[in-house]
Amino acid sequence: KAGRLDCRVRHTRQNGKTQLDDERKPRKSSVPRRRRTAGKKDLKLAHRPKAKPGTRQKPNEFDEVVQAKTPKRLPVVLTASEVRALLLHMQGTTGLVAQLLYGTGMRLLEALRLRDKDVEFARREVVIREGKGNKDRVTVLPENLILPLQAQLQKARVLHEKDLEAGFGRVHLPHALAVKYANADRSWAWQYVFPSPVRSVDPCPDAVTGAQLERRHHVYPESVQRAVREAAKLAQIDKPVSPHVLRHSFATHLLQAGYDIRTVQELLGHADVSTTMIYTHVLNKGGRGVLSPLDAL
Repeated sequence: KAGRLDCRVRHTRQNGKTQLDDERKPRKSSVPRRRRTAGKKDLKLAHRPKAKPGTRQKPNEFDEVVQAKTPKRLPVVLTASEVRALLLHMQGTTGLVAQLLYGTGMRLLEALRLRDKDVEFARREVVIREGKGNKDRVTVLPENLILPLQAQLQKARVLHEKDLEAGFGRVHLPHALAVKYANADRSWAWQYVFPSPVRSVDPCPDAVTGAQLERRHHVYPESVQRAVREAAKLAQIDKPVSPHVLRHSFATHLLQAGYDIRTVQELLGHADVSTTMIYTHVLNKGGRGVLSPLDAL
């Protein structure tokens, strides 16, 4: 505190003001203001030149320009047999991650950033921290994944204990938790469920010492993406398959099973139900409910 006060007094003296004058000024809030995204009206006004004071606004040639709408695309969805064939061709850690994506509807990074404290086996649920939009949510934990996840956690714990014996075992903590909890980065509760097989130097300096530390990060997303692509080729699936396709398939199959769309919205973490409505195309019969005139010949 004394060092901070000396720096502040020195700064005020250099500016030719006293410390009291500096304290009387209203302080700006440290909370950042929320930025508003540019809408269609803002884009229109951006092309319109400003009128001089006392003159009437002349019509602009851009007034009749209509902004192009974003085309709506249907997501790629695998059938239940295709998902089964895909998962049968995946093994090891990447196979478990793929099963978790299809069984919970998580995004790839949400699954890789899971920590030990976020898995609730007794309540059969997974807590997703700081998902898309910096939101937390709870999703279902499949019963068929309880034993594989427990075995994965046991492997991760053995790896963490070896790192501690070697003088490592510190994991990256979000925000300022490393300053608030000094030894939390060494505790087992904060370790990743899917740790990387190798350690690497963290590009972010330590929050306390400022030094570059060697940590064990989670599995790289590219490893899972590559494994899913190779499994899709082996399963002879002609659709473009990525880990995110398993999330689309999770939502679609739940709606086919008769679950409420609001329930699916909460599991996926969508802020608006209109985003979840894109998966309702499977409920509409469309062309499948129409008898083609060719079949009537």
